[in-house]
Amino acid sequence: MWCCESKLEHHSISASLRRKRRMKQEQTPMKRFLALLCIAACTASAYAASSRADLNDRLEKARLVINQLSQTPDSGIPDSIIKQAVCVVVVPSLKKAAFVFGGQYGQGVATCRTGHGWSAPVFLRMAGGSFGLQIGASGTDLVLVAINDHGLQDLLKSKFKIGADASAAAGPVGRTAQAGTSLNMSAELLTYSRSKGVFAGISLDGTSVSQNQDDTDAFYGRHYSFHQILAGEVAVPTSARPFVRTVARYFHESQ
Repeated sequence: MWCCESKLEHHSISASLRRKRRMKQEQTPMKRFLALLCIAACTASAYAASSRADLNDRLEKARLVINQLSQTPDSGIPDSIIKQAVCVVVVPSLKKAAFVFGGQYGQGVATCRTGHGWSAPVFLRMAGGSFGLQIGASGTDLVLVAINDHGLQDLLKSKFKIGADASAAAGPVGRTAQAGTSLNMSAELLTYSRSKGVFAGISLDGTSVSQNQDDTDAFYGRHYSFHQILAGEVAVPTSARPFVRTVARYFHESQ
């Protein structure tokens, strides 16, 4: 009798385990499907055109990044680089993003030096790359400085990858720091990060930079090419003037 009860109990436990295993197997595809839906929703949201208010807020945050750099000249971008800067890209609060599979995602603005001052801004996206612990949950500000015409041409492409399509180097820091190493001399872009008040050079190899034409069109209320805007053929909108003026003050011309 005891033997029969033992067999029945064992059979009941085995059946229960099989049911749990089957339920888990049935739930796994559903969990994967829901995860993919979440990723798709996040990606669609990130790539949707921003409102004019969002774009003005992005410009103001970018202005604050440059303004904060100007207040710490001894730990900022060297004068030699400031004077030869051709274009400047500012990405306020780049953050870790699950929807690019462990990489980072950020929205930024760019302006270029023209024959009559700095251009009106264009809007960019940055995604991918792996900056490890350098990017915290609160985000990290990025500044990219194009120091020659090749760097300008990179920004005129619809998309390019740092380190593959465009040579880049972590920029030197300090007012009198020298940028004369062979690495910096051959770079098209010098890259910097600012996190928790600390400004430093950073490697962004593997990061893709793409034109955000939707946001740019939304900001201007019509279509302009990146070449038209960055060449200075488009007037600086009123809401963008504080950002452009701040860049012009910081990235002054060589005397």
